[in-house]
Amino acid sequence: MATEYGQGYGLPTGPGHARGVGGRRHRMPAALRAPVEGRAWRELAYVLLSLPISILLFTYAVTMVSLGAGLLVTFLGVPVLAAALAGCRGIGSVERARARGLLGLDVGEPEPLRLKRQGFMGWIGAVLKSGTSWRALLYSVLQLPWAVLSFTVTVTFWSVGWTLLTYPLWFWVLPTYAGQDGIQLYGDEQRAIYLDNPFEIAVTAGVGLLFTLATPWIVRALTTVDRVMVHGLLGPSRLATRVVELESDRGVVVDTAAADLRRIERDLHDGAQARLVNLAMDLGLAKEKLREDPQEAARMVDEAHGEVKTALQELRDLARGIHPAVLTDRGLDAALSAVASRCTVPVQVEVDLSERPAPAIEGIAYFTVSELLQNVSKHSRATLAAVEVWRSEDRLMLQVVDNGVGGANLSRGSGLAGLAERLDAVDGILVVDSPAGGPTRVTAELPWRAERAR
Repeated sequence: MATEYGQGYGLPTGPGHARGVGGRRHRMPAALRAPVEGRAWRELAYVLLSLPISILLFTYAVTMVSLGAGLLVTFLGVPVLAAALAGCRGIGSVERARARGLLGLDVGEPEPLRLKRQGFMGWIGAVLKSGTSWRALLYSVLQLPWAVLSFTVTVTFWSVGWTLLTYPLWFWVLPTYAGQDGIQLYGDEQRAIYLDNPFEIAVTAGVGLLFTLATPWIVRALTTVDRVMVHGLLGPSRLATRVVELESDRGVVVDTAAADLRRIERDLHDGAQARLVNLAMDLGLAKEKLREDPQEAARMVDEAHGEVKTALQELRDLARGIHPAVLTDRGLDAALSAVASRCTVPVQVEVDLSERPAPAIEGIAYFTVSELLQNVSKHSRATLAAVEVWRSEDRLMLQVVDNGVGGANLSRGSGLAGLAERLDAVDGILVVDSPAGGPTRVTAELPWRAERAR
């Protein structure tokens, strides 16, 4: 692994400093600046646009589906229903773009139509069988009642808040143009109560300020439901998302296996194979020298014997890098203890497992800890490290801690990032906590699968 510690890592932002986009600090609290932020106005625009758009969606969906259902007794019903669903899929694309532009919601494209056969009938069958089509239809129907509620609540709070807040500015309008002394709170045949003195005007503006400050958060809560609907009904299904993840994980596994094979081939070619070639040449020369100069031949054989020992050691190291025998024979405790003994800093190993995990998970755990300890040796400048392994329900937990300089990060395409990708390929997680100055705590989670009979 090529992770470097302590370089290029900013200090964490303190709790008393609010930051905006791009790291810009805000002196005003979020509650006070919310009414004038661009996000609040974009969310307001989304809610206001939702009502007319939802009316069009609802009208189209109900009309087309009703027409298609009514024509099912004829040969036109199925094509009309398919066209209705196809239109709903197109509507879904528009709504995803609107949510992306106004709500900042990045929703992936749903799975495309899978045509089992070419032609118009194949397209009709694919549209009718696609879950995306029916979810888009459901969205077109459900959007209207929610849009009516969101529009009503938003317009009410927004208009009341800004009206009361700006009451001191337009108070003169009512006596001049409406013939009354201000906003009327109560009135009958004998008396009427108006907000017309400075204290009442100030209180009215204060209430309007509370409404104005609360409105963006209410709108944000309402648009949260819209986000859920767009993501759940117009985005990719869980099955499609899982398929994409598995395809990505398969690619990572294939690339990792290919890289390991290249590494093994390179190590064999540059190490043991080269030594064995030299050994064969030395033995050939010794054979020729055996009759002419037995002492020189003996010296050459002695050197060849040393080369054999070195080649055997390199082959043992290479085999240990592929899968150590001690891991197969004695499990994680003994294997990790052997790795820790080769680390350049003292390492305390604690393995608390009542049974052994599956060999594949056990191997991944071993190589994860091995690479993390290599990081400790090469980059951490630590004087002490510790390894803990335990089981938590259906997860195998690994943790490597050192008292080094810290600064490790997953975001720079380093060895830690590659290790995180390998763990993700088996539904694992890698979490790095490494502030500048240390200590560094790396936690890995792997799915637990019990060992079968070996």
